[in-house]
Amino acid sequence: MGFGGDEESTTQVSEKPSYFRYNSPFVQVSLIGLVCFCCPGMFNALGGMGGGGQVDPTASNNANTALYTTFSIFGVLGGGIYNIFGPRLTLAAGCSTYVLYAGSFLYYNHNPDQTFVIIAGAVLGVGAGLLWAGQGAMMTSYPTTTRKGTYISLFWSIFNMGGVIGGLIPFFLNYHRTTAETVNDKTYVAFMCFMSAGAVLSLTILPPSRVVRDDGTLCTNIKYSKVSTEAIEILKLFLNWKLLLIVPAAWSSNFFYSYQFNNVNGLMFNLRTRGLNSVCYWGAQMLGSIGIGFALDFSFQSRRTRGFVGIGIVSLLGTAIWGGGLANQLNYSRSHPPQRLDFKTSGNDFAGPFVLYFCYGLLDSMFQSLVYWMIAALANDSEILSRYVGFYKGVQSAGAAIAWQVDAHNVPLLNQLIANWSLTTVSYPLLVVLVMFAIKDDDNSSKPAENDSTQTSVIPPAANNGYNELGKST
Repeated sequence: MGFGGDEESTTQVSEKPSYFRYNSPFVQVSLIGLVCFCCPGMFNALGGMGGGGQVDPTASNNANTALYTTFSIFGVLGGGIYNIFGPRLTLAAGCSTYVLYAGSFLYYNHNPDQTFVIIAGAVLGVGAGLLWAGQGAMMTSYPTTTRKGTYISLFWSIFNMGGVIGGLIPFFLNYHRTTAETVNDKTYVAFMCFMSAGAVLSLTILPPSRVVRDDGTLCTNIKYSKVSTEAIEILKLFLNWKLLLIVPAAWSSNFFYSYQFNNVNGLMFNLRTRGLNSVCYWGAQMLGSIGIGFALDFSFQSRRTRGFVGIGIVSLLGTAIWGGGLANQLNYSRSHPPQRLDFKTSGNDFAGPFVLYFCYGLLDSMFQSLVYWMIAALANDSEILSRYVGFYKGVQSAGAAIAWQVDAHNVPLLNQLIANWSLTTVSYPLLVVLVMFAIKDDDNSSKPAENDSTQTSVIPPAANNGYNELGKST
């Protein structure tokens, strides 16, 4: 099987270059952003409340461990699966698993047995691996080399708007439940509705071979792949020195979620305030991605210099924010939990922890956008980048699986913070090495990445003026 819908059509419509062509990178990246708005965006809002909206985070911790364990496998395999089955089937299958996961917590509200929640988490890990491999390939390969940071920011802003809206759902639906610890059924039903809409929306995504960049080139010249090819190329990823340099950054990029969600937002604030904090956390992600995207695309003419500047900005900001986190963490522990804060009644005591949690969201988006930009700079073809992003998500999920069990086993909170700070700090010098030796200033947007054997030729420009793909059947 391959990318369905690649047949040539006898009817073609000549269009002027436009961001709003249906087959333009802008429209397609915006669409995948909306898909992720509905599915992982809502999942993030659910998880950001701490414990999946439950008073006891044990079920959520175990479900997330199962989720990220299967995610670590299917994240790596996801790129190959995407190359074989194409975006529509891959993304729709992935999105449907988010609905099941939210439904499992609705079930848990009435039947507090972890079994269904854990199984749903494991199934979601499979689906998330498929979704994120496809998303990463689209986001990193569709733009021209000079606008990759911008398109990463575009996706990240739309995607995290899902977390903002998702945070408003429990905030409003539980606003008057000032002493409640578990969200009501309506909250989970609302999440399921958004996730179902995302699964339907994923069917509107075009295959990569149908997407035409603004310079008139196709995003890939390979229409079909096969299992044997993908198996070989996935195995090669583990010997790719460029990807090995990204491993610490990938491992740490979701490792801190269990600490931030459960032990900052979940422990320090009451239910309705956790919803408000979730809104602001994901809103901060939008601001962070826009800021770092601008620096990575427009700060200097040299792409390598922009890479160094991006690493410098994120490392300095990260050091300051984790330092603030340390100061906050010294005020409480598992044995001496903090008094729950409320945004209306706690006054000045609320301000400091709220700003810290906001900054955690800011740093998360800047860190991950930086890593995605690094990956995007290593190649331009969607087939290669689907595997690269799949590798990144697989390693990232393996780290997350460990992190959720670290919290489930009640590791001291201060130790968790130090581990998170250390892991992100170790990644910065390795990213510097990657920029020095793997990222070039030359704009070889039409050439395959060096040493990537799957590429057979230069990606050709699209037919005629490069914009007639709009006339093809979808």
